[in-house]
Amino acid sequence: MPDLIAPHGGRLNDLYLQGTELEDERTRARDYPSWDMSPRQLCDSELLLNGAFSPLSGFLGKDDYERVCTDMRLGDGTLWPMPITLDVSEAFADGLEPGQSIALRDLEGVLRATLEISDIWTPDRELEGERVYGTRDLKHPAVDYLVNRSNPVYIGGKLKGIDAPVHYDFKHLRDTPAEMRARFKKLGWRKIVAFQTRNPMHRAHQELTFRAAREVEANLLIHPVVGLTKPGDIDHFTRVRCYEQLLDHYPEQTTALSLLPLAMRMGGPREALWHALIRKNYGCTHFIVGRDHAGPGNDSNDEPFYGHYDAQDLLVEHQDEIGIEMVPFKMMVYVQDRAQFVPADEVREGEVVMNISGTEFRRRLQEGLEIPPWFSYPEVIKELRRTHPPRHKQGFTLFFTGLSGSGKSTIANAVMVKLMEMGDRQVTLLDGDVVRKNLSSELGFSKEHRDLNILRIGFVASEITKNGGVAICAPIAPYARTRAQVRELITAGGGFVEVHVATPLEVCEERDRKGLYAKARAGIIKEFTGISDPYEVPESPELRVDTVGVTPDQAAHRVIVKLESLGYIR
Repeated sequence: MPDLIAPHGGRLNDLYLQGTELEDERTRARDYPSWDMSPRQLCDSELLLNGAFSPLSGFLGKDDYERVCTDMRLGDGTLWPMPITLDVSEAFADGLEPGQSIALRDLEGVLRATLEISDIWTPDRELEGERVYGTRDLKHPAVDYLVNRSNPVYIGGKLKGIDAPVHYDFKHLRDTPAEMRARFKKLGWRKIVAFQTRNPMHRAHQELTFRAAREVEANLLIHPVVGLTKPGDIDHFTRVRCYEQLLDHYPEQTTALSLLPLAMRMGGPREALWHALIRKNYGCTHFIVGRDHAGPGNDSNDEPFYGHYDAQDLLVEHQDEIGIEMVPFKMMVYVQDRAQFVPADEVREGEVVMNISGTEFRRRLQEGLEIPPWFSYPEVIKELRRTHPPRHKQGFTLFFTGLSGSGKSTIANAVMVKLMEMGDRQVTLLDGDVVRKNLSSELGFSKEHRDLNILRIGFVASEITKNGGVAICAPIAPYARTRAQVRELITAGGGFVEVHVATPLEVCEERDRKGLYAKARAGIIKEFTGISDPYEVPESPELRVDTVGVTPDQAAHRVIVKLESLGYIR
């Protein structure tokens, strides 16, 4: 294997400055406009700077961006399937111009790189979603990110690396492409098959990866993503501990584990091709691709975004050009009669096949039920149970939403008392009015400020939840997108139960003790939810309660029963 040769034929070097050049640029950067990078931009910049995204030398300029979106190629014709862009706010972009440099900083304000601007433009982000991911459907996480979370202006240009990010976790498993290639060379590994994963690995995964390596007579690199993955995935700390336990079940000196700080897009076929190019930069010669590789699930019509084998087909089409060979992922099943895993197409007639789906596995984990040793190694299950206890031991958030006067706060208080009476967990009530007074007193009632208030509530609730407590939130929370962001934030560390208090508007007006609705109808209060500003009704809350003809105690009892049915209380 040639040393440090990138897929495009050039040298695979990082973009970090050295010596006096570094110190000079660090000094100049004090006067550059500064942009604090988002978590995704931090992941992208790290892999741009260390050579994992070679041949890219920075965030894409407009011409490269357009051709990548339409043809999967850079302007010079080099194959590259994924647009790597720096999105910024209009306010930051205002006044910038090509030729100028900006400082790129991490979330703590540490200077990580500078960028010399080549292009500034405002893209059509919905069109980008259609071209790159084949859809404008917001159920696709990458399209949702583009439309609802990314900034409207793109800046392209070359990067100069200042300081590499410091990872304090699993330092022994974090390798740059150059370090990984040097490691392979030292070990004498000439053929390496890479396995990408964002989930824990069980016995079927161990068997298929071992067979894949054996079939192509290669060593195995388990290369999990530890950057941004799909919302709801198990945290990487837990997953890496599981991978380390699994390593003991491979033959000695045949398998390596290294971590990839990639921000996934869940882009299906294009993403598979992108993943292969990255692994080529890390020195791999083969790449395992399964059914629906990096697939985001189903669309709004409950149909798969991509065909089961689209990713394999696209990689086979281009594997000669990029110089890495695709190894198809074989579905492994456990045959009871043989007491072993075998490829599904090798099961004999009459043999008993045992299987646990991903959904069933998660249910057993959530409910503390037995997980058979043929499915996963006991030490792996032990690691998963450490950070993912049964639901009745997890923290959770009860998120009440509804119009002003719907009864949210009254029900929330009643539920709080009932939960405190049980005594299983610490309970905190984050009432909308109380939070406004103590946490968001400087905010107004514009959409931007309402969203910020709800996100603050969500942040506090997420901290309570991940530490095993119960957070009860009772804001109006009128906007669906913001509620979805709060759900995503909280479910990373525990449960989330949305309760729509669906009291009709006319009833809420009749109950109005403060006269707010009357003032809103008179135009005295602007942007009042339900009158001059919309309330976006939740489409699929865990529970919907109409308080007409129902006492607060009865409504609270319905919430308790729902929590019992979901397994959060016993």
